[in-house]
Amino acid sequence: MMRPSARTLMAAAAQVSSNGNAFRPQAMNLLPPIYLYRRLLRAHRKHLPAEMRLLGDEYVKAEFRAHREVENPVHLIGFLTEWQLYAQKIEGDSWRGEKLDQGKVEKLSDEQVGQLYELMQAIQKRGTEGHEES
Repeated sequence: MMRPSARTLMAAAAQVSSNGNAFRPQAMNLLPPIYLYRRLLRAHRKHLPAEMRLLGDEYVKAEFRAHREVENPVHLIGFLTEWQLYAQKIEGDSWRGEKLDQGKVEKLSDEQVGQLYELMQAIQKRGTEGHEES
């Protein structure tokens, strides 16, 4: 299960920062996985329309389940950092109309690109279904 201690996360963050490979130029306190998971679902409930909320909740749940057994602290920090940034964007409504960062897209694996494509198709499908019902 994805249950790294705060000490493990902080040690990994310090190691990454000392190597000059920090994920962000400024320090950010990472939330533990369960708190972040709850924050994401709460942000979806408060800030997203019902259709987007359902899709977003399914995706968050699947991603956290898929990363439950990850033990590499660097991967955990990257995972938690990106989801925490996502939560901040959802809560601040700064996600509307935003495009994916090209640098991040280039770093995606083939599997991740496939998942992104499937997500895009699901969003488009739900969008067309919504227009047909109107």
